[in-house]
Amino acid sequence: MIAFLADARAFFPVLLQGLMVTLELTVCALSLSLALGVVWVVMGRARFVGLRWFSQMVITVVRGIPIIVQLFFIYFVLPDWGLDLPPFLAGVIGLGLAYSVYQAENIRGGIGAVDKGLIEAGEALGMNRLTLWRRVVLPLGLRHALPSIGSTMIMLLKDTSIASTITIAELTREGQLLAISTFKNGSVYALIALLYFAASLPLGALVRMLERRGRLT
Repeated sequence: MIAFLADARAFFPVLLQGLMVTLELTVCALSLSLALGVVWVVMGRARFVGLRWFSQMVITVVRGIPIIVQLFFIYFVLPDWGLDLPPFLAGVIGLGLAYSVYQAENIRGGIGAVDKGLIEAGEALGMNRLTLWRRVVLPLGLRHALPSIGSTMIMLLKDTSIASTITIAELTREGQLLAISTFKNGSVYALIALLYFAASLPLGALVRMLERRGRLT
């Protein structure tokens, strides 16, 4: 135990830097996934059949390919086609795209829970389709979807570890380098697990709060 505490004091500053990158990557990828998720839902409900087909195709393809393969494609294959992205941006795009299809399902479920009477009231007030979506359907749908979006956020936090495979200096990557250089595998990976757990605790509390608020509304 004394040896572990000594290792913790020595390794914590480096791992904390990696955790900061992990949190930054989580926030950026979460924002992108939500934006794309809204796009897929709106396209999936469009009157033009081509947009509906494209949305369903994207969701099916992205959901069927492992996240690590998507990251490898963005980081290693796209440069061959003239698009060379820095590791962090590639990680944000890869994770954001991968999780956008799950966010689309979250948002679609939230929209399905919107009271149809409110939509009919908006139509009765003369709102066009765009205004109705912007002022009624999406805001209320996102509110209903908040608990499931929060749960997806925790999954995304943990899956940022996959980004270590494209050299992003997040928590897992920093831990791997420490383990290689010090041979203290047990201490390093125990600390990594503790830091992920500590980071997920406030997110879990946020999810429970959102679930309670959702039951009250």
